[in-house]
Amino acid sequence: MRQNNQSSLIKTKTQARVLGADTQKFSQKYKTKWMLFTLLGLGFALLTTQLLAAENLYEKNYKSQNSGGLVSLQTNPDTKIFVSNHNDTDNITMLEDGFDMMGSSGFEGSLTPPELALQHAKAIKADTVLVYSKYGNTKLPGAKIEVYKEAVKAGKDLTEKDMVEDTTNYVYYASYWAKLPPPLLGVHIIKLAKKESQEAEKATEEDGLKILAVIKDSPAAKAGLVRGDVLMKIANVNLNKPEELSTLVRKNQGQNVVIEYEREGVKVATKALINTRK
Repeated sequence: MRQNNQSSLIKTKTQARVLGADTQKFSQKYKTKWMLFTLLGLGFALLTTQLLAAENLYEKNYKSQNSGGLVSLQTNPDTKIFVSNHNDTDNITMLEDGFDMMGSSGFEGSLTPPELALQHAKAIKADTVLVYSKYGNTKLPGAKIEVYKEAVKAGKDLTEKDMVEDTTNYVYYASYWAKLPPPLLGVHIIKLAKKESQEAEKATEEDGLKILAVIKDSPAAKAGLVRGDVLMKIANVNLNKPEELSTLVRKNQGQNVVIEYEREGVKVATKALINTRK
């Protein structure tokens, strides 16, 4: 009985040594992989930190687009950032949501984190910043880390060439927006011009003011006005300049006025109750 117990003990110890050796190999294998992932993570974190500490190109290339010194209505706005690729559509959406553009930044350069755009947006007291970027070539910034991951999965050694960062040029653009107070009427308009003929040297102004966007839940929206309509008259007064619209709206605060406009060439009339601003 003692011999059987001793034999069993020896067998158990042998298994333990083998298991211990296998465990050590397994541990070392995955320890190496985790070390690589950790180093990669630290590398990207360090790169981001260096970029944030460098010159802010969003700030350097910022151009104000509002002469009235537009800023957030909040003393300390909770600035939001959105990354998108539909610039024209986004602009209309922001106008319809009651925002106006403060300014924009545009530049070309190497990898630049969007956090820098948010940093500048907070500095100028914007409520929202929209960030856009496109690549100068087909190599995306995430391509290099995918190479690392595939090498780790396959158990391959990385070469010096694999570790070299690609130099890629990007085109960046950011627009900065502030929320407006409740509007008196609620339209964003533009004065259009057209040529009398293909041979005409000078363009002539069209009558009326074309609506670029209608602010949601505004008097204009409740009156049925939509993007593309052309405002012709308010309270029986002709509209030919943007400042004329502003003057008439301020003059008729709190009044229910008749608005004449054209939609796809058809003349239409509606009524709008102009808001009152304190």
